[in-house]
Amino acid sequence: MAKKAKVQFVCQNCGYVSPKYLGRCPQCGKWNTLVEEIQQDTEDRRNRVSLTGEKAQPTKLKDVVFTKETRIQTELAELNRVLGGGVVPGSLVLIGGDPGIGKSTLLLQVSHQLAATGGKVLYVSGEESAQQIKLRAERLGSSDTDFYLYAETDMAEITHAIEQLKPDYVIIDSIQTMTQPDITSVAGSVSQVRETTAELMKIAKTNGIAIFIVGHVTKEGNIAGPRMLEHMVDTVLYFEGEKHHSFRILRAVKNRFGSTNEIGIFEMRERGLVEVANPSQVFLEERLAGATGSAIVVALEGSRPILVEIQALVSPTVFGNAKRTTTGLDFNRVSLIMAVLEKRAGLLLQNQDAFLKAAGGVKLNEPAIDLALAVAIASSYEEKGTASNECFIGEIGLTGEVRRVSSVESRVKEAAKLGFKKIYLPKNNLGDWTPPKGIELVAVTTLAETLKKVFK
Repeated sequence: MAKKAKVQFVCQNCGYVSPKYLGRCPQCGKWNTLVEEIQQDTEDRRNRVSLTGEKAQPTKLKDVVFTKETRIQTELAELNRVLGGGVVPGSLVLIGGDPGIGKSTLLLQVSHQLAATGGKVLYVSGEESAQQIKLRAERLGSSDTDFYLYAETDMAEITHAIEQLKPDYVIIDSIQTMTQPDITSVAGSVSQVRETTAELMKIAKTNGIAIFIVGHVTKEGNIAGPRMLEHMVDTVLYFEGEKHHSFRILRAVKNRFGSTNEIGIFEMRERGLVEVANPSQVFLEERLAGATGSAIVVALEGSRPILVEIQALVSPTVFGNAKRTTTGLDFNRVSLIMAVLEKRAGLLLQNQDAFLKAAGGVKLNEPAIDLALAVAIASSYEEKGTASNECFIGEIGLTGEVRRVSSVESRVKEAAKLGFKKIYLPKNNLGDWTPPKGIELVAVTTLAETLKKVFK
């Protein structure tokens, strides 16, 4: 079948396709983002054909043979947790994150571990040479690993290498450097990212090969390329962290094989990424005893309870309008809590500057942190510290009531494990469950009542 050239204009911001040039994209409204691309239509390029030449055929649902997916465990239990229990053969996993956050380091360690268990791994790098990867592997102590390195960006050559090696796992670092030879646009364009991902998806699904893709992120923090990219893959993971902290958080935002509410916590060291088995202890180890403006919350990240210190500094403003600054906390949530404190608890905060942060570089955004936020602000305002063995759980409503939260039993158990003795929680969360020995549960119904009991 003869090849037919097709000229089209593709928006590099949203992926909108137009048969003619437009100055402004009608879909996203951006100016001068449409770029001319010439695409060759080739036969059977999108057909799902396995490495053995088998094509997909229509099959009745009752005739589909299904066995429970086998999950391959890596040595990183935190990664296994986020993936839903391990690596699923035939899955397509996209990992995004800021430059230098540790994406390549994580996948190099995973490649070493998977190869050590007998799997055949092909690590494809479009950004680094094989010698550079070897140097990093020596630093990580995994330079003697028996997995394949391939420095290439041409998808036709990569597909040929996969056909030759028949690996169990493929790492693509990164998808924005890969190119399809029959598409004339530059690497990283919408068409290139879409077509190379489609080719990798075909390889993964027809041959049972688990493929990990590294994705660059934009300045807004989203994965670069068309939004379709995140729809095509099975799992989307974001690798997050502060530049000035060594801790990294691996967060799932999409997972067809597990929960999207799980996170994995790592620490970047000289020898690579190390799991943080007890993140609560890490986030609390530098807390000052008796300090004002501090309160401990048992937050929930997925199914994992984590104790975090919330710090607040309230001081009289020297300007006409009071200043509000937050780090790791939602600005609108803080403003809401301060308004409730002023209206329902009688604290005059309208002429006070307020600076709040979640210690350790972690980001908190769930309703159960409201009570700890309010106590931290009141502690700094009243210049009265909270006890070192008490923590706070609860959502605050606009009328000043303390509302119930989810998974209160696991939160209390985590606090007890770290030596906390008194826990303030909503009265409606008290039920037919028994708290651990030595734990005093203080049931509260309103914010004003809580502040009276804490600062009596």
